Amino acid sequence: MVVEKVSYEINWRGFKRGCSFFIPCLNHPVAKQEILKVTKRMKLEVLMKVVIEDGIKGVRVWRL
Repeated sequence: MVVEKVSYEINWRGFKRGCSFFIPCLNHPVAKQEILKVTKRMKLEVLMKVVIEDGIKGVRVWRL
């Protein structure tokens, strides 16, 4: 998955319900769209929220 020209390798099979990951980004609407493309293709239900963690803005993605 590529978000803001950075390639991320997510272990989608290991992404169990209740787990989450953080993607640092500046343009969160575009980042959310890129994440949704992959999760819809994989038929995964997710919740995304824009957060600041350790002073870094990004998107936190939870598997539902």
